[in-house]
Amino acid sequence: MQSSRRLLWLIAILCFGALGVALVSQHVYDMPPCAWCVLQRLIYLTIGVIALIGANVRVLARLCAGLAALLSVGGIAAAWYQYDVAAHMFSCDQTFADQFMSASGLDGAVPWLFGIYASCMDAMVEVLGVEYALWSLSLFVLLLLASLWGMLRR
Repeated sequence: MQSSRRLLWLIAILCFGALGVALVSQHVYDMPPCAWCVLQRLIYLTIGVIALIGANVRVLARLCAGLAALLSVGGIAAAWYQYDVAAHMFSCDQTFADQFMSASGLDGAVPWLFGIYASCMDAMVEVLGVEYALWSLSLFVLLLLASLWGMLRR
């Protein structure tokens, strides 16, 4: 069980690291996020918190790994939608991500983290020749695999 808890710590570090990279990209390199970007931030934050709980509360480790796996699937779907559909739209208005983030109130309550400042087409940026959404998609896949490993491991 100790290795599952270490794996959950790693998942939390990766999630909070991804949030840090997103915030540096936004506030230092002037890359404003779209609705799908901030939805993925929320998913990373949620997975990170759940992973921390699982890493620190032994009896919840498997449950938290399972929840992290489910959220990772949601993150994969969000990143794929951003890359394949939303990035080719002139506006993300009224898409699921825009409606969800607006209804949650997080965009107004914590605008430095969850504020929506760009359309999906405008937020399409490449880092090292790979679109940002694909980097996020890759990390969600890695998180899914790690979560499943932590959940299924004895």
